[in-house]
Amino acid sequence: MPKEKEEKKYNIFKPWLTLDPWQKDYINSKGNCFLICGRQSGKTTAASIKFGDRAALNPNRIILMIAETEKQAYNLFFKTLMYLEAKHPQKIKRGKDKPTKHQINMKNGSILMCYAAGLDGSGLRTYTLTDLVIDEAAPMAREIFVATMPMLSVTGGTMDIMSTPRGKQGFFFDCSNDKRFKKFYVSAEDCPRHDQDFLDAQKEQMSKLEYAQEYLALFLDDLRRVYSDKLIKAHFILKRRLEIIPNRRYYLGSDIAGLGVDESTYEVFDKIDNEHVEQVESITSQGNLTTENTLNILALEYHYHLKKLGIDNAAGGGGFGVYCELLDDDLTKRKTVGLDNASKDLDYKGEKKNNLLKVDMHLQTLSELEHGRLKLLDDDEMIASFKSVQYENVSKPGQKTVMRIFGNNTHHAEGVVRGVWLAVKDKSLNIFMRSF
Repeated sequence: MPKEKEEKKYNIFKPWLTLDPWQKDYINSKGNCFLICGRQSGKTTAASIKFGDRAALNPNRIILMIAETEKQAYNLFFKTLMYLEAKHPQKIKRGKDKPTKHQINMKNGSILMCYAAGLDGSGLRTYTLTDLVIDEAAPMAREIFVATMPMLSVTGGTMDIMSTPRGKQGFFFDCSNDKRFKKFYVSAEDCPRHDQDFLDAQKEQMSKLEYAQEYLALFLDDLRRVYSDKLIKAHFILKRRLEIIPNRRYYLGSDIAGLGVDESTYEVFDKIDNEHVEQVESITSQGNLTTENTLNILALEYHYHLKKLGIDNAAGGGGFGVYCELLDDDLTKRKTVGLDNASKDLDYKGEKKNNLLKVDMHLQTLSELEHGRLKLLDDDEMIASFKSVQYENVSKPGQKTVMRIFGNNTHHAEGVVRGVWLAVKDKSLNIFMRSF
């Protein structure tokens, strides 16, 4: 194959060889920029090239890249470093000033930094910047922007803000109507790298609203977050305990992923008394075999002596094999509870409810938070997961309207709602005096 034709084929490690027209336009743009993009449409790649070049070709730029969590922020930062290493390696400082996980120093005096904004951005207030880049901005609290935007005032700096939408709410949505920003709207259906068969399958699996938000990048009135910023700020406040307190009633909720990039999560809860539940641990593990997930759960059983374990036992799902293995183990076979998202709970008449169990579990967790009976860990990944949980009301001709819950980063939340469900529903409680 001729070299020029070979280079036109998309290469995940050299995405700058096959840029879309809108990416080229954005990379060369000046001033404040607003990007609303469908999933995997190339916004992070475009931003990494734009600010990699800006740092390498312009002296004394102070560029800060942030997202709600460190993992999200580092994704953009790592792609920028990858681009700099490929295109401007001689301009990067080495030795004691070599790139770290949070900072790249350039020989021309420019600096690129990467941090998590957290709930309110208060930890970022010390910087003065020439460029602020905010990725995955849609779920971010308004306080983050109040904290960061003054950093640009003295230098006359610019802000680039980008995300997939998350309903018609929040600062990101407000920016879509702000004339100070140059706007870029990018649908996944216009991205040549997306496989049409994949998009067609997603369209079949998702509701029209969910597909329109995630892939067509549309702001929609009919999609709302389940867990508000106010609720999260008030109740995601716990630190991990320094030691495991014996003789407590501990419960496990787990969301098991299959092999690949998705994470399995293991969420542990302590039922303090008949009314109150506290989260004590949250663990993630990626790309595990079924047996590895089972061993991880058995290790938690060994340490916590769990009362009940909630696993998604849907046939064909990542958790089904784990559920079966736990039922075969003498330590866990009487404690393991199958909590299939697609099943339906029974009402007081013994009849199946309209809502799926997944919806009931989320509404139970929401109720416990609203009544102050549940406290969760102050963990960036946990908070981002709950912020991604959305709902829509779906109705079909001749049927009752039902709630549907979904999200694109819900692994932690799915594990939590299972653990909370078990802890709240279990009434066989012996009260222990708290010893801390």
